[in-house]
Amino acid sequence: MSIPTDQITGLLLAGGRGMRMGGVDKGLQVLRGDPLALHVLKRLAPQTGALLISANRNAPRYAKLGAPFNATVIADTLPDFPGPLAGLLAGLRAARTGYMLSAPCDTPALPVDLAARLADALDAEHADIATVTTSNAQHEISIHPVFALIRTTLADDLAAFLDAGERKVRAWYARHKTVEVAFADERAFYNVNSLQELADLERN
Repeated sequence: MSIPTDQITGLLLAGGRGMRMGGVDKGLQVLRGDPLALHVLKRLAPQTGALLISANRNAPRYAKLGAPFNATVIADTLPDFPGPLAGLLAGLRAARTGYMLSAPCDTPALPVDLAARLADALDAEHADIATVTTSNAQHEISIHPVFALIRTTLADDLAAFLDAGERKVRAWYARHKTVEVAFADERAFYNVNSLQELADLERN
């Protein structure tokens, strides 16, 4: 990997409202005996140095989940759940490394080579951000913007973007040199959006 692991802070995004799950805390919903967030932590931790958990609710429970990984729980500095960019900003502010790798709490099968592939692409392209695309059998491209490797020097720019009332992740990425990395396995980025989808995943 072109960027040393200890130069990458991992960020688990668990700060959303879980509206499509009826308002429950998505990362704490159980899959095969463990909370979704724990599945993600187990895959994310070996790919990064320090680890952060962005959570706006149930911080003690997330702290307990993160304890084996020496993860620190952080919260958004902006009120009213303004979206994933607020979590990214909190992570960029808290990180003490040159790079931050983000992943949402509801993707239990994320690739074990996520950091390596994004780091190689970011370094090769001299980019500021590297993010993920996949394609299905019909060759339709999907973008997964909250899986991203970001230079932490972008924190001030993101803060200004949010202060201006902007909330769209891809609109912020468009302000910077962003490289998209194609992953073949679309299932690795499957995210659980409803309790029914969680039940279906449990059965499969």
